[in-house]
Parts: sequence; C-alpha cells; structure tokens
Amino acid sequence: MMTKHFLNLAICAALALGAAPAMAQQAAAKFAPIPISSIFRPLQANGTADDALASGRVVQGVYGPAAHASKHWRIAFLFPHTKDPYWSGCAYGVISEAKRLGVAVDILPAAGYDDLHGQLQKIEEAIAAKYDAIVISPISMTATNSAIAKARAAGIQVLELANDSRSDDLNLKVTTSLRSMGAEAMRWAIRDAQQRGLKTINIALLPGPMGAGWVKGEVDGARIAAQEAPIEVNILDIRYGDSERGLQTQLTGRILARHGARLDYILGCTGCAPAALAPIKTAKLDDKIRVVAFDLTSEIAQLIRAKEIYAAADTKGVSQARVAINAAVNLLEGRVKEQPHTILVRVGMLDQQNLANYPFDTSIAPEGYRVQLSYDPSKE
Repeated sequence: MMTKHFLNLAICAALALGAAPAMAQQAAAKFAPIPISSIFRPLQANGTADDALASGRVVQGVYGPAAHASKHWRIAFLFPHTKDPYWSGCAYGVISEAKRLGVAVDILPAAGYDDLHGQLQKIEEAIAAKYDAIVISPISMTATNSAIAKARAAGIQVLELANDSRSDDLNLKVTTSLRSMGAEAMRWAIRDAQQRGLKTINIALLPGPMGAGWVKGEVDGARIAAQEAPIEVNILDIRYGDSERGLQTQLTGRILARHGARLDYILGCTGCAPAALAPIKTAKLDDKIRVVAFDLTSEIAQLIRAKEIYAAADTKGVSQARVAINAAVNLLEGRVKEQPHTILVRVGMLDQQNLANYPFDTSIAPEGYRVQLSYDPSKE
C-alpha cells in the first residue's frame, strides 16, 4: 500500500500507461513504472546510498513518468565517460525522456575514471552556464563534494545518478544498492556452485577503478555474500583498474598467471567481465572458470546468450537515468511535497533461465542506438 507522500513523489501526474515494449522503439514512449525504494531522512550523515538504506526510513513503491515540463528547463548530465555500453544506456534513458518531457539536456562526459580534473572542469562549466539542474555521476566518492556544494550555492539543483558519493549537498541520489550488485553476482555464483556439487570455490574479482563508489559497493557486497555462503568461498584476488578493455585483459592475465586452474569464477564489471574471456580461453581454462558480471550491458547480454558469460546482476542503467531526469523535472516544477534523500532502483539478475523474457528496455539502449549528447526542444 503506497503512502500519500510517496504517491506525490513517484507518480506525480501520470501512471496511467501500459507496459513498455521489450526494446523500446519510440524515443518519446512512456516507460513502465519502475520498482524503487525511496529513503527519507533522518539518516547517517555523509553516507553512501547503502548507509542511507541501513539508517533511513524506507518506502517501497514505483516511479512513474512525470508530466510534460512547463518550460524548457536546462539540465546538464556529467558522466565519467561514454566509452562503454552502460553509459550508452544511460544516455539513451536521458535523451529519450528529455524528448518526452520537453526539456533541454547536455551530457558532458569526462574522459574516464582517471579524469577527475576533467569532471571537475565540467562542473565548473555547468555552473558558469547557469543550468537549472546538474545531474552528476561522480568519479570519486568525495573529490566532487566541494564542487557540488558550489553548484548548490549558485542556486542550481544537483542530483546524483548511478555512481555514489558522500556529499550531503545533493538534492537527491538516484542509484541502486551497490552492495546488492556485488552480493547478487556472488550469490548467483554460489548457487551455481551448489548445483554443480562444489563444496568449496575460489573466486577472483575485477571490480573496476579503485575509489569509484560502485566499485566499493561491488566488493563489499561480494564479500558479505561470501561470508554468508553455505559453502566455503575464497576470494583469492582483487585487481582494480579502469574499465578500459586492454587494461582489464592485462589484469585478467595477471590473475591467471598467479592462480590459474585453482579459480572457479571471475566476477567483473561491465568492461571487465567481457575482457576476461580472451585470456581465459588463451589459458585453456574456459571449461573451468565461469565469468559472472556485476552489471548488464548489451554486450554482456549477447555473451550470456552465447553462453560465454554465465550471468549478470543488473542495476538497470536506463531505468536509473529515466528516474533521474524525471526527478529533476519534478523538482524544478515544484511537484514534490516530501523529497527523499535517495531513490534506489531495484537490482535484477539475468542468466540462461530468464533470458527469453527479460525486460531489456529497463537496462539497455535499443539495438543500433548511437549515443546522442544533446537535445534542445526549442530547435525542433
């Protein structure tokens, strides 16, 4: 049963719609209501989204599409990069909803997770350009905090998308339980091992760049699930690094050189898991080591279909992006009576068992989608 304040937040003006098609073909089509958890204050100061989940008041429900905006609000989205399909999916969610809502957006990517200076510069540019709202996917848990505070001081609404931080100056976080992402991937591996009759398993992690909020969540969640497992789970190695394909291939090679056939599973991020496959095949260990992804992209979905990656947790990047831009518009329009601190989109899990009927439109851009970084309704 949804509470009155949650209805004001999540549904706003428009929940009367049908389910979205399997791979959304029309850019301006409404999306199906998105299952979420809304977390309200009071809660732990300077905490992560998972800290908020543990300490705040949690209301379960759905987030529906907002009504069309009353003006062409200008919203800047600050991505870490657009080099992998995860951020392509987020860009699709942002641009398609901007068209439906009638707002102007610019996606301003940094050059990667090693480009903190670039992201800080993009924040300065967005402040100087006097956007109505900034939605940031922080590269660092804390290094963007002062810039977020500066934007708020300039009268700009600031929201967070996908990547977490410890800023208390945000109007709203839109993300998922990053620990759940790691825990669900690890739990899948444990269940799979049990079904195979294994009593002990050895695992290596390729979580991505150290210092990124989602990476810490992956590792923390994986460790928690390993500790709670009904079988013995040994995490033999964790190799951190940018999700760039070449680097992750090198890191996988180092893991295999050290542990080789002792490994049963490798768990990796969206750029990491696919990069692990070639070194595993080269080492002739593809019949021994099973790869599980911490998140889902179109590439990973194809690799699961091809039975090269066995499963993937799914933080539903397209849904997160949709919620973020709709939440920004609702905030700018003054439609929200009680603003939560955090909105968590619920994690999914994809494997061979549910591949045929999985709602990919919540996670992945349509096939052939080309990333678009700007949309301005006044130019149409």
